[in-house]
Amino acid sequence: MKIVGYFDGTDSILLTNLVAKGYGTIPIANDWDGAGKLASLIEPGDVDLLVGYLHKVIAPERESGGDTTMHRGLTPYDLLYRAKAFDIPALIIAPKEAQKAAKKALGKAAKFVTLVTPEEAEEKILGILA
Repeated sequence: MKIVGYFDGTDSILLTNLVAKGYGTIPIANDWDGAGKLASLIEPGDVDLLVGYLHKVIAPERESGGDTTMHRGLTPYDLLYRAKAFDIPALIIAPKEAQKAAKKALGKAAKFVTLVTPEEAEEKILGILA
């Protein structure tokens, strides 16, 4: 069975449709909300694909005294590096009108993730898993 790792907040109808079509799903966490297996610790064979909304891979930042600090110092590249290293497709969901900004926010990770709209996510996932 192929398994989709999903970040918290991924559309439940999408996940239900995947399960109905014979795929498994498991929650994957960013390193600051703890809602599943940490994405930064996935291993080969854990999942066949990662999917989630943009906000789940962008660590919150806080400015204080002119310095900007990122929560736990993680960038999207750090969080998703193992997907890149182990050739696990990573789909990041963002509305079409936000994809240019999303690509910029993803930084180096934009080179290996695929941006999809909410409307095309299921079709893209099924195409990859087929």
